[in-house]
Amino acid sequence: MHQGSEAGQPVLHGPTYSTYTRTARLAFHEKGIEYRLEDVDIFGGAAAKAPFLALSPFGKVPVLTHGDAVIYETAAIVRYIDEAFPGPALQPADPLPRARMGQIMGLIDAYAYRTLVGDIVMQRVVLPVLGRRTSPQIVRKAVPAMRQSLRALEELAAADRFLCGDTLSLADLHLAPIFHYFAETPEGRRILPTLPKLARWWPVLRERDSMRQTVPRLV
Repeated sequence: MHQGSEAGQPVLHGPTYSTYTRTARLAFHEKGIEYRLEDVDIFGGAAAKAPFLALSPFGKVPVLTHGDAVIYETAAIVRYIDEAFPGPALQPADPLPRARMGQIMGLIDAYAYRTLVGDIVMQRVVLPVLGRRTSPQIVRKAVPAMRQSLRALEELAAADRFLCGDTLSLADLHLAPIFHYFAETPEGRRILPTLPKLARWWPVLRERDSMRQTVPRLV
């Protein structure tokens, strides 16, 4: 991997199990840039304490620090990684695929993450690992929103190997960590075969070196 820029080695603050932290890690790996991962135990309350809130006023992970720069919000972080460091471009050059990339990332942030991760993955994956009670009712209530989000992503996805065309983009890195968890839930296994573009896309992303190098630890 290449060293960081003149500002020194970038530091990513967040836990490996966070899908958004993994999105930023994937961007570094795809660019071939060395970085340091500083763990933030959000389940232990670290994100709500003063040291982290000084970096992220809303207590959300991840945060990127690079020299004097402090960047929060994953979409901003990965755009910075792509534009500040050498390596393959992770954003389409043409206006329409670039707009589609932003549209997919925005859809994930505003709608898909909330239902796929906040409801279904939390109940099916995270709470059982933590030894806590789950709520089938939360899962049932989440299914309509889950279907709506995935159908919208299926419609926006290009008929190519990647979501925005024939080359990898930040949109792929935004969705892949979510699918790492969601595709293994009962709901994910049922709905994915009904979404041909996403069903074709997921095995391609799952087998990338960057995905293999950033496998999260839930505990």
